[in-house]
Amino acid sequence: MNGFLAKRSAFRSVGFPRGPKRETDPLGTRATTLRAVGLWYWLGVALGLGAALGVAIGAVLAPLRGAALLSAALAASAGYALAALLFLGPVAALAGAAGGIGGGFCSAELARRTLKRGGTRGATAILLLVAALVAAALAFVPVLGYIETVLTGILALRLRRGGGDRFAGLRTLARD
Repeated sequence: MNGFLAKRSAFRSVGFPRGPKRETDPLGTRATTLRAVGLWYWLGVALGLGAALGVAIGAVLAPLRGAALLSAALAASAGYALAALLFLGPVAALAGAAGGIGGGFCSAELARRTLKRGGTRGATAILLLVAALVAAALAFVPVLGYIETVLTGILALRLRRGGGDRFAGLRTLARD
């Protein structure tokens, strides 16, 4: 037995690694970075899924008057309910509601402008529902849920600020 231990210590002194070191926290328990990473990951997923739900709800409610406020309210409650249903916790549920507000405002305003400029209801709804499915899939990629929520909020603010009804194009040069 002593020979085996001697060979083993000699084997390690040659330069082979001992294996991964386990870091511990001050209490002596094994530290897990998975918990810390898991928190921000699931918050991002909740934000992204809330934004995707908001886009889907805004696509369906676009032809109605006051669709932006209605879809934001419904998407907030749906985002909260989805995160609560997935047992992500109250903070993630609030994050899902926040994502739903941004997605609801954004898609309802985008659909309203599209319909105002001559887009069809069916095609607009289908395109936004496909975008919602893509956004829901991308929500599971780390950090993209945060980015989705920020971008839908920025787009909603830009669309709300507005602009001209029609693009003037070269018609401005044709005036005499």
